[in-house]
Amino acid sequence: MTGQEFFRDTQDTIRRAVEKLGHSENVYKVLRNPRRTLEVHIAVTMPDGSVETFLGYRSQHAAVFGPFKGGVRFHPNVTKEEVEALAMLMTLKNAVLGLPYGGAKGGVICDPTTLPASVVEQIARGYVRGLKDMLGPEKDIPAPDVNTNSRIIGWMLDEYLKQSNVIDFSVFTGKSLNLGGIEGRTGATGLGIAYVTREACRVRGIDLRGARVAVQGFGNVGRGAVEALTSMGAKVVAVTDITGGVYREGGLDVPALAAYAQANRGVAGFPQADPITNEQLFALPVDVLVPAALEGQITAEVAAKVQAPIVVEGANGPTTPEGAAVLADRGILHVPDILANGGGVTVSYFEWVQGQQGGLRWSKRAVQRRLDRYMTEAFAAVLSYSQRYNVSMRDGAYLYAVDRLATGMIERGWVPA
Repeated sequence: MTGQEFFRDTQDTIRRAVEKLGHSENVYKVLRNPRRTLEVHIAVTMPDGSVETFLGYRSQHAAVFGPFKGGVRFHPNVTKEEVEALAMLMTLKNAVLGLPYGGAKGGVICDPTTLPASVVEQIARGYVRGLKDMLGPEKDIPAPDVNTNSRIIGWMLDEYLKQSNVIDFSVFTGKSLNLGGIEGRTGATGLGIAYVTREACRVRGIDLRGARVAVQGFGNVGRGAVEALTSMGAKVVAVTDITGGVYREGGLDVPALAAYAQANRGVAGFPQADPITNEQLFALPVDVLVPAALEGQITAEVAAKVQAPIVVEGANGPTTPEGAAVLADRGILHVPDILANGGGVTVSYFEWVQGQQGGLRWSKRAVQRRLDRYMTEAFAAVLSYSQRYNVSMRDGAYLYAVDRLATGMIERGWVPA
């Protein structure tokens, strides 16, 4: 799917929700495009002395409930349209989770895995210099995303502090603990997936303890979900990643698999399990399927073969619209990405609040307890909309988000009542 197709699909999703809810077209007119998207050209001195220019974007969608919030990704396939669509989806995600934010997203066209750290640092600092007037703890709060991490956020934070002459570390989240980060941020997305999986299992009358789970993806999100689900008693029987896949009928030894994947840069060849492909994983007779790798994996053809009664989206957009329709027609409980993978941004919100309160520190247990409450309440709200409008959980999430946004816009006088 191209960036333009992704953007149009996101617009169509919002339009359908507005129409289903019976809101006026004025609501769609406000939500169909970002408020603004800034393009940044970043000049960088390469190790050989030459100068290269990298193109970056920051898109801010709709700040109905508070400042803009969303990650910054460094990836060679970043496009303006992709960033804008992701900003729109962040608005919906924040609304679903009840966070006091609007949606934003950023990206730079580069591959940091092939660049020396000195070049990546220049890109990070140059990106912030180009955006400094847009950013601020009450304006726009970036965070890590694809191929960015706490080290890169540390460089961005330092550059912002230099450029703004303001000492406020809460302008970025995803920081190291030493720079004001929060306990429990690592693995928060995976833990959020586990919490909503538990709620989905309750709806379907399945005991999570002993439930059989298959997970596509063993990166930060997938591995976090596997570890969290295992700690809650689920039996993860299959995992795939970019190198291959592994399956064990009696359940995988997750600590051993994690250690093997770390040492071998992937799960392929793990000696305590049999090999499996993505195609086979999607068709396994398990209780829960968690696609936590790439976009567009569950197409209509794949969805027709899914045997799991529950699909929980760990990745962003792992199911195509056609695939989602097939899952809905087959009665599969489909928990969408804007709910399921919201654990990361929710704990980022906690970090922001912690910073706003002058360095107050929350324990990891307190963070996880609060995250459980936010994810559980959001799941219940989405389930309610799904039942009220007789639609899938996926469509229910969009209806709930758009309804909250529309009501907020009316209350603020953005559109007529």
